[in-house]
Amino acid sequence: MPYGLKINPEGALDFVSVGALVHRLDPGIIPFRKASECRIHVSGGEFNVAANLADCFRLRTAVATAMVDYPIGDLIAERVRAMGVKPFYKRFKHNGVNGPNMATVYSDRGWGARAPVVFYNRSNEAAAQLKAGDFDWSAIFSGGVRWFHSGGIFAALSATTGDVIIEAMQAAKAAGAVVSFDLNYRAKLWDVWGGHGRALEVIGRIAENVDVLVGNEEDLQMGLGIPGPDVAKKSKLDPSVFLGMIDHVVKKYPKVKVVATTLREVHSTNHHSWSAVAWIDGATYTAPTAELEVYDRVGGGDGFASGFFYGLLAGEEPEEAVKLGWAHGALLTTFPGDTTMATVEQVRAFARGGSARIQR
Repeated sequence: MPYGLKINPEGALDFVSVGALVHRLDPGIIPFRKASECRIHVSGGEFNVAANLADCFRLRTAVATAMVDYPIGDLIAERVRAMGVKPFYKRFKHNGVNGPNMATVYSDRGWGARAPVVFYNRSNEAAAQLKAGDFDWSAIFSGGVRWFHSGGIFAALSATTGDVIIEAMQAAKAAGAVVSFDLNYRAKLWDVWGGHGRALEVIGRIAENVDVLVGNEEDLQMGLGIPGPDVAKKSKLDPSVFLGMIDHVVKKYPKVKVVATTLREVHSTNHHSWSAVAWIDGATYTAPTAELEVYDRVGGGDGFASGFFYGLLAGEEPEEAVKLGWAHGALLTTFPGDTTMATVEQVRAFARGGSARIQR
């Protein structure tokens, strides 16, 4: 089996994810306290990967999620259609006053020495109300599915969303899909209802079903309880700490065959050094380092994950799969919004060494 994974050669759906859809208000480089107008981006880590794989990499993808029947929901659903993602919605009625709601993310882009500022309104969020049994996974997967994905932000939304993920993963496994999970540990979300102890319990149960993990050293420590050094003291581009934790990961979760992450050194809001590393079935692969001029950094990690997953689904050599993820994540930072505007041809050209200045 390539990469230690059994990847179905075909299926009605190449990729399915479950997660929360959100809309992000973006005033550009103007801080919100001085903003007079905003752009609206549709996002959500699990959706972003599905959207990128459909729009850039031309795969057949779907997302299972909550949808509220009100104008914000209509706006979000239109963007889902535009990206070519098939939706499976659990629908909620808005009461006209306080929800349920589609979550709002507020994020300016910062500039130079001024970092972006991100905050949320996830009050009475519809996706947090999702529970096991809300989706008919046997019907969703009935035509065959190759890859299933979810992430730690959705797991952190409520006491029931982790069970939704586990139910879906088990059904996906039964259908023969590879299962991936982006750890994306967010302490502020867990602290609202469960704290770190509950996070370790929920994410630990999820990880027992996972073949492919995405997450950095801090995610491994905080989300899975994997021991490691103080990550703040290490270079952001040095993969040694991350790789030194892999033995602990696979010992604790022996089904995991792939662990990958981006490596990013932030010099200023608009200048990043960018790389990536993956442990694939016992071997290590590292992308080059590119010096990026960043327009909008949001979504770069999901951009990496989608390009990397595409490489694995396409049967590329492991090193090439890592480069495709690295290249797509880099290109995504040059566009406004959270999802891709790149073509697969542009991604492959960048992966071969084009466009940005690359240190080899």
